[in-house]
Amino acid sequence: QVQLVATGGGLVQNGGSLRLSCVVSGRTVSNFAMGWFRRALGKEREFVSAISRSGNSTNYADSVKGRFNISRDNAKSTVYLQMHSLKPEDTAVYFCAARDTDFSTQYRYWGQGTQVTTAK
Repeated sequence: QVQLVATGGGLVQNGGSLRLSCVVSGRTVSNFAMGWFRRALGKEREFVSAISRSGNSTNYADSVKGRFNISRDNAKSTVYLQMHSLKPEDTAVYFCAARDTDFSTQYRYWGQGTQVTTAK
Protein backbone atom coordinates (compact mmCIF):
# COMPACT_ATOMS: atom_id res chain seq x y z
CA GLN A 1 0.00 0.00 0.00
CA VAL A 2 1.67 3.15 -1.28
CA GLN A 3 0.10 6.59 -1.19
CA LEU A 4 1.14 9.74 -3.01
CA VAL A 5 -0.26 13.09 -1.95
CA ALA A 6 0.37 16.12 -4.14
CA THR A 7 -0.04 19.60 -2.70
CA GLY A 8 0.94 23.17 -3.43
CA GLY A 9 -1.25 24.04 -6.36
CA GLY A 10 -3.02 27.34 -6.61
CA LEU A 11 -3.69 30.46 -8.64
CA VAL A 12 -0.76 32.58 -9.78
CA GLN A 13 -0.29 35.45 -12.19
CA ASN A 14 1.48 35.15 -15.49
CA GLY A 15 5.20 34.93 -14.74
CA GLY A 16 4.69 33.80 -11.17
CA SER A 17 6.14 30.88 -9.25
CA LEU A 18 4.76 27.92 -7.40
CA ARG A 19 6.22 24.86 -5.70
CA LEU A 20 4.44 21.54 -5.73
CA SER A 21 5.18 18.79 -3.24
CA CYS A 22 4.50 15.09 -3.36
CA VAL A 23 4.76 13.05 -0.18
CA VAL A 24 5.12 9.30 -0.51
CA SER A 25 3.89 7.16 2.35
CA GLY A 26 2.79 3.63 3.08
CA ARG A 27 3.51 0.50 5.01
CA THR A 28 6.82 0.14 3.17
CA VAL A 29 8.30 3.42 1.99
CA SER A 30 10.86 3.11 -0.77
CA ASN A 31 12.86 5.61 -2.76
CA PHE A 32 10.92 5.33 -5.98
CA ALA A 33 11.86 6.91 -9.23
CA MET A 34 9.39 9.78 -9.47
CA GLY A 35 7.69 11.81 -12.13
CA TRP A 36 5.34 14.73 -12.58
CA PHE A 37 2.58 14.76 -15.16
CA ARG A 38 -0.15 17.22 -15.97
CA ARG A 39 -3.53 17.20 -17.65
CA ALA A 40 -5.13 20.34 -19.00
CA LEU A 41 -8.82 20.66 -19.78
CA GLY A 42 -9.64 18.92 -23.02
CA LYS A 43 -6.15 17.51 -23.40
CA GLU A 44 -4.36 14.25 -22.79
CA ARG A 45 -2.10 13.74 -19.82
CA GLU A 46 1.45 14.74 -20.62
CA PHE A 47 4.85 14.17 -19.09
CA VAL A 48 6.40 17.12 -17.27
CA SER A 49 9.48 15.96 -15.41
CA ALA A 50 11.16 12.96 -13.81
CA ILE A 51 13.85 12.30 -11.24
CA SER A 52 15.86 9.20 -10.47
CA ARG A 53 15.76 7.36 -7.18
CA SER A 54 18.91 9.05 -5.91
CA GLY A 55 18.05 12.45 -7.34
CA ASN A 56 21.19 12.54 -9.46
CA SER A 57 19.37 12.38 -12.78
CA THR A 58 16.48 14.51 -14.00
CA ASN A 59 14.71 15.24 -17.24
CA TYR A 60 12.05 17.65 -18.44
CA ALA A 61 9.56 18.14 -21.18
CA ASP A 62 10.71 20.71 -23.71
CA SER A 63 7.82 22.95 -22.79
CA VAL A 64 9.08 23.44 -19.23
CA LYS A 65 12.86 23.27 -19.62
CA GLY A 66 14.57 26.21 -17.99
CA ARG A 67 11.47 27.11 -16.02
CA PHE A 68 10.73 24.07 -13.86
CA ASN A 69 13.03 22.22 -11.49
CA ILE A 70 12.42 18.81 -9.98
CA SER A 71 14.14 17.75 -6.77
CA ARG A 72 13.69 15.32 -3.94
CA ASP A 73 14.39 14.90 -0.25
CA ASN A 74 14.50 11.19 0.47
CA ALA A 75 14.73 11.77 4.21
CA LYS A 76 11.29 13.37 3.98
CA SER A 77 10.01 11.00 1.29
CA THR A 78 9.09 14.07 -0.72
CA VAL A 79 9.52 15.15 -4.33
CA TYR A 80 9.18 18.77 -5.39
CA LEU A 81 8.42 20.60 -8.58
CA GLN A 82 9.55 24.21 -8.46
CA MET A 83 7.85 26.16 -11.21
CA HIS A 84 8.97 29.60 -12.37
CA SER A 85 7.83 31.92 -15.13
CA LEU A 86 4.45 30.26 -15.21
CA LYS A 87 2.35 30.75 -18.31
CA PRO A 88 -1.38 30.33 -18.92
CA GLU A 89 -0.57 27.21 -20.93
CA ASP A 90 0.84 25.64 -17.76
CA THR A 91 -2.67 25.58 -16.31
CA ALA A 92 -3.51 21.96 -15.55
CA VAL A 93 -3.98 19.39 -12.86
CA TYR A 94 -0.53 18.19 -11.87
CA PHE A 95 -0.02 14.58 -10.81
CA CYS A 96 2.95 12.96 -9.15
CA ALA A 97 3.71 9.35 -9.91
CA ALA A 98 6.12 6.66 -8.77
CA ARG A 99 7.83 3.80 -10.52
CA ASP A 100 9.84 1.04 -8.92
CA THR A 101 13.23 1.71 -10.51
CA ASP A 102 14.98 4.26 -12.70
CA PHE A 103 14.48 1.89 -15.62
CA SER A 104 10.86 0.93 -15.11
CA THR A 105 8.68 1.91 -18.04
CA GLN A 106 5.46 2.03 -16.05
CA TYR A 107 4.49 4.39 -13.26
CA ARG A 108 2.85 2.14 -10.73
CA TYR A 109 1.47 4.64 -8.22
CA TRP A 110 -0.29 7.95 -8.77
CA GLY A 111 -1.30 10.84 -6.60
CA GLN A 112 -4.66 12.59 -6.69
CA GLY A 113 -3.42 15.71 -8.43
CA THR A 114 -3.29 19.38 -7.54
CA GLN A 115 -4.66 22.23 -9.64
CA VAL A 116 -2.31 24.88 -10.99
CA THR A 117 -3.88 27.91 -12.64
CA THR A 118 -1.92 30.74 -14.23
CA ALA A 119 -3.99 33.83 -14.95
CA LYS A 120 -3.58 35.73 -18.20
